[in-house]
Amino acid sequence: MKHSVVIYLVKRFLRFDKEQPFIFISALLAFLGITLGVMVLLIAMALMNGFDKEFKHKLTIMNYPLTILPKFYGSVNENLLIDLESKFPHLKFSPYVQSSVMARSGRKLEGGYLFGVNFDDEKSVNSVLKKAINGHHFKKFDVLIGHSLKEEFDLNTNDKLMYIFTNVEPGGLSITPKIKRFRVRSVFDSGLSAYDKAYSYTTLASLQLILNMPRNEYDGIHIYSQNPHEDIKRIQKALPITTTVKGWWEDNLNFFAALEMEKTSLFIVLMLIILIAAINIISSLLMTVMNRRGEIALLLSLGATTSEVKKVFLYLGVVIGIGGIIAGTVLGLSGIWILSNFDIVSLPKDVYPTSTLPLDLSLSDFFMIIIGAFVIVVASSYYPAKKASEVDILTVLRNE
Repeated sequence: MKHSVVIYLVKRFLRFDKEQPFIFISALLAFLGITLGVMVLLIAMALMNGFDKEFKHKLTIMNYPLTILPKFYGSVNENLLIDLESKFPHLKFSPYVQSSVMARSGRKLEGGYLFGVNFDDEKSVNSVLKKAINGHHFKKFDVLIGHSLKEEFDLNTNDKLMYIFTNVEPGGLSITPKIKRFRVRSVFDSGLSAYDKAYSYTTLASLQLILNMPRNEYDGIHIYSQNPHEDIKRIQKALPITTTVKGWWEDNLNFFAALEMEKTSLFIVLMLIILIAAINIISSLLMTVMNRRGEIALLLSLGATTSEVKKVFLYLGVVIGIGGIIAGTVLGLSGIWILSNFDIVSLPKDVYPTSTLPLDLSLSDFFMIIIGAFVIVVASSYYPAKKASEVDILTVLRNE
């Protein structure tokens, strides 16, 4: 049996049969199931990758790529800063002082952290703060607050905001917390509500004065690096034993591990849609085999080999499956393009790092979906094709 005859039979078996309409309907359902499965998988993986990338970008900025911290008995000072700046001229450094605080406005209280920074240095290591710092001159006891804190306390520029420090100082027969009013100079918006509410920034000199710290000592140094995973190793070697360096990812390992597990689980669950559709391919091809037993027996009696008969039904299943994969790919990529270019879905900004759907389909995920769907289609087509090649010629021709 020539290849052209195999193609002819595949086309013939794909046609609608009035006497056996359910066979065609089953094949159509298999086609639609694979189309739907591939489309949903592509969009879902693009969404998971988009959120993963968006969270990583935001967290890298607000947690800073790298941070130098003192060990239990160490300290970070100006001499160390100068030494690092000379050894790593390609990196940006911003020393800081930090204190736990309670922000109070009226009867409302909100816990968080107040950072004392040099705003000129901070602009080079934090792109979110850079937007809020530009055009503003921060004087002593001026503060830069997050958008979420501004909304919660209903504050405006130049309003006063009270900070209650966890440090205490003696006052007569008791100890009292330190309290200081700051003037709101500007507002930043990172897209992460928790950070916008918890983080505030003032001048380095202001917080050093309140905490009674020397001007040449810091709680740590924020570092901007384009390759933090590589730079962290070089910086660690250059640091004294009294200090250490930490990457932004070290505080978020569990979060991103959960995201990766969620992505894997979603991929497996949605791949089941394609698997269920593949069952329809099996049932459709088996019904075709049962319905065409006489024709199969006749072909075998005329000299067709079992491998050629097997090839006919294998091609038949693959055509249905590949048709569904192609249609699902076109619809999936179209859906990604539409969702990326049109503001159809709006997300609550206080929950997610963006108000629009972030979509980013990686090539590895794309090929994994296509290859996985193809393997399922071929595997589901093989058994019916094998059964077709095992038709008993004498029994079938005698009965018919």
